[in-house]
Amino acid sequence: VQLQASGGGLVQVGDSLRLSCAASGRASGRMFSNNGMGWFRQAPGKERGFVAAISWRGEYTYYADSVKGRFAISRDNAKNTVDLQMNSLKPDDTAVYYCAAARGSVPGRVVNSYSYWGQGTQVTVSS
Repeated sequence: VQLQASGGGLVQVGDSLRLSCAASGRASGRMFSNNGMGWFRQAPGKERGFVAAISWRGEYTYYADSVKGRFAISRDNAKNTVDLQMNSLKPDDTAVYYCAAARGSVPGRVVNSYSYWGQGTQVTVSS
């Protein structure tokens, strides 16, 4: 299973970005239809931290307190994609963003809860 994240870029404070993650590979369809998905981010010199997650059918979503009310995670199981809509961006949101597939149907908030990772996409918010 391969995860490909895209949509990052350089934006101004208050702008919006939409990240997308596409799953591919022989087992991607089965995995995507049964596993929770999440987004994490890592800023320079910091550990990779939880941003948002969504259950396998999309009925439950979870957010870090720092992004609640500004970010929205969604998924399309027919297309094997999971998106992260980011609004009202702040300089503190600057990081490399990673999508990941959880080990089970309900995603966790820690790195070890995930088994597959994308390559990351850079988001830079300029003030």
